[in-house]
Amino acid sequence: MATANAGGITAYSVKTKTKNVPIIDPVIDVKAGRYIATGVDKDGNKLAAILGKAKAEEHVKSGAAKKGSGW
Repeated sequence: MATANAGGITAYSVKTKTKNVPIIDPVIDVKAGRYIATGVDKDGNKLAAILGKAKAEEHVKSGAAKKGSGW
């Protein structure tokens, strides 16, 4: 589950096994009715986090993320 960290989106990194890794330049896509934020961390590892509708719209409205496909 993603959390908000100082206006940004964070996720769990499977590769490094660390929590609350900030996603750089997240893009939020809607697939099968779910809001998925994708991006990379500072080392270039791919990250993804599932968000609720309210949080996804909040991040897009604040400018912390961009809209992707499926909106």
